[in-house]
Amino acid sequence: MSRARIRLATAAAAAALVVAALPAAAHAAAAPAAGASARHWTHPLHQQAETIRQIPLQGAVNVRDIGGYRTYTGGQVRQGLVYRSDALSKLTAADITTVSGLGLTKVVDFRIPMELQYDGADKLPQGLTPTSRPVSDLGLYGTLVGAISSGDPVKQEQMLGGGRAEAYMRDIYRTFVTSPENRAQFAATLREIADGQQGPLLYHCTSGKDRTGWMSYVLLRSLAVPEATAESDYLASNTFRGAYDAQVRAGLKQSGRMQNPDLLIPLQEVRQDYLDAATTRMEADYGSFYGYLTDGLGLDLRTLAKLQTKLVR
Repeated sequence: MSRARIRLATAAAAAALVVAALPAAAHAAAAPAAGASARHWTHPLHQQAETIRQIPLQGAVNVRDIGGYRTYTGGQVRQGLVYRSDALSKLTAADITTVSGLGLTKVVDFRIPMELQYDGADKLPQGLTPTSRPVSDLGLYGTLVGAISSGDPVKQEQMLGGGRAEAYMRDIYRTFVTSPENRAQFAATLREIADGQQGPLLYHCTSGKDRTGWMSYVLLRSLAVPEATAESDYLASNTFRGAYDAQVRAGLKQSGRMQNPDLLIPLQEVRQDYLDAATTRMEADYGSFYGYLTDGLGLDLRTLAKLQTKLVR
């Protein structure tokens, strides 16, 4: 039976609010150094190291090629076909050149309209227009924006302290499974990925860890990537985002908007129990991961076979 964890783009609010307050060099400071395009991870239950292929950019810190992972059927996920990322609204001219080199033919944006309002539209190579496919955050973004903007530490503690932030994240993850609208957005993206006529595709949310994390977890497992490997890919967002998220918290404290910015940590991180909340709900509603793919997402065997044919060699 599957287990998992994931969480929705909620650090989005913090990042969106602070980005203007941070120095212009903040993105560069938090971005990975050139040459850090491949990182190795060893799951504690496995001796085989997996390589996560990061795309180093100045204006986005969680951009990766989902290819390269081994499947339990003996195959390997092809590289250069599917990418996952955080928001692309802060890309530099050099970043756009790098992204252009990926040969993308489609970008799917899971952000809700309010995130676009605060964070801005994607900056993409000429001729590439993002497809808006919003996935609900249960109103968390708007609530968080209001709490941070108020600068009221009592209100912020009442909202986020005492385990409330973690509980909110678990609720959001469950809606990846329970919401028909959310399921439709993920299913549409999987169908496009499976389409043999569709070129390289990138999907993203704000932080590239919750909605994007769940999408990646589902995609990898549908390709017969071991569950532990899919979980490790999900958890890797904590490493890629750690430096930038710490800067966000420091900026909020320095600006006086939050006395205790550590309240945001449960929203900025991905955690196993968030993913578990989604997979536990998935098993309760559909019996298994396969049931979620077929009954929950409405994917037929032909589509699942096309995913394998296209993405696994």
